[in-house]
Parts: sequence; structure tokens; C-alpha cells
Amino acid sequence: MGSVFRREITVGYEDEGSGAPLMLVHGHPFNRSMWRPQTEYFSRTGRRVIAPDLRGYGDSTVVPGTTPLATFARDLVDLLDHLGIERCALGGLSMGGQIVMECYRLFPERISALMFADTFAAAETTDGRTARYDMAERLLREGMDGYAHEVLAKMVSPDTIAARPDVAAHVLGMMATTPPEGAAAALRGRAERPDYTELLSRITVPTLVVVGTEDTYTPVSDARDLHERIPDSRLTIIEQAAHMPNLEQPNTFNAALHEFLNSLPNTTTTTAPQD
Repeated sequence: MGSVFRREITVGYEDEGSGAPLMLVHGHPFNRSMWRPQTEYFSRTGRRVIAPDLRGYGDSTVVPGTTPLATFARDLVDLLDHLGIERCALGGLSMGGQIVMECYRLFPERISALMFADTFAAAETTDGRTARYDMAERLLREGMDGYAHEVLAKMVSPDTIAARPDVAAHVLGMMATTPPEGAAAALRGRAERPDYTELLSRITVPTLVVVGTEDTYTPVSDARDLHERIPDSRLTIIEQAAHMPNLEQPNTFNAALHEFLNSLPNTTTTTAPQD
């Protein structure tokens, strides 16, 4: 675990293992601990795994107002600069996936491969923009707890809640402890995000798309759309998972990402650790 002061904010992050770098970007309203199963797994397969807290989340500085996706993207590149990493495989879930798209738009030369989990590329609709601004005001007014309990059954599947209460508790805890000011700033920024649809066809690095079968926020149809638009991309659909397949079905998620990373050009093949 580390932290660094860059561009007037402190960024908390995990940096585990050694070898080819992999950076993982969390979604809203979570923090870097959502990637714990991946940080532990891939740091044992000869990879260096970096999992930062986005500004406004976890151990990073809370900046009220509006945080555009471009600001998140520049924070990530600043962290790569600090760590001395010129290029990395970059993956993100949900909002994190859209931040990864923004990174590719702004800094494609820094990215060797992409992973998009449970995300979509389109700009916000008029109704969606209004809903995000309204939710930002609600979180500032009421805090995170009520919202966290409301959306838990969408973030993780009923199967996960019943069979893995520890995972459900982890997801609920991340949401409930996120600073409302940081969450609101991200919601406002995400409401004004650009449309990345045209960008997808211009992606020239290997790309993996992952989605849970029970995800209602970003359903399988959204993942298929990404897969069809991104040249030569791979698609993995994970059963009995909703919006958080990396936590709900970590073995399946890790196996898919492991196989993908081992297929990359100029990458040394690694052996999956034995559980």
C-alpha cells in the first residue's frame, strides 16, 4: 500500500508483485479494495498490479464539485509517471471502464492492452443526466447509507447475497463509507461524459470485455456491443454474477483475465497459482 501527492491531491494505491504492469480502475461508489482478489492473484503470476483509489474515494483526496472523467484519467497517468511505468495493461469496471476509455482517448501510447468489465460507451441520455445530478444532491443531503442498501441487490446477484454474504458485506461497506462529496463530484462528471462509441472502432490494442449475466446496470447486450465494435476483442460472460463479477465469481474472472494477459504479444507466459 502506498500514497503519493500529485497535482494537489493525495492518491492511495496498491502496488503488488513484479513483472508486466496491470492497472485496475474501480467503479462507483467503490474503492481499490474491490480488486483485492485480482491484486492477490495476479501479483502471484509474475505481474505487477497497481490498483489506485480514484480522487474522492477510499484513501485519496476528496475534491468537491465536479470531477470530469478526463481528470480521473490524468490522475492515473500521473500515478504511472510516479511509478516509472511507461505502458501498462489497463482495465476498469463500470465507471472505471469509462475512465479507461478516456485514458485511451487521451493517452493511447501508454496502454498495451485493455479490459472493460460491466461498462458501456455511450454518452449519458437527457434523463440519465438529470438522474445523476439529482442523485448527487441526494447523496450530499442524506449520505451514502440509504443509497448503498437500495442498490446492493443490483450490484451483486441474489445468488451472491445468499451464498457469499462476505462479498455482499464488502460491497455494501465500500458504498456506505465512500465520501458523499467525492461520489457526487464523480456523478456530475459522469453525467457530462463524452460518447466513446466512435472511439471503440479505433482501438488497436488487444481488448477483453467481461460482463455478468445478471447485470441490469450494464447488461450483456452492452458488452456484446463493445465486443462487436472493438476490432479482434474477446468477450467473456460470467454466470451467476451481476455488476461485480470480479468479486462474485473471482475464479472465473481471474481465469479469463489470466488467459487474455498470457495471449498478449511479447508477454512471458505465467502459470496460474494453485489454490
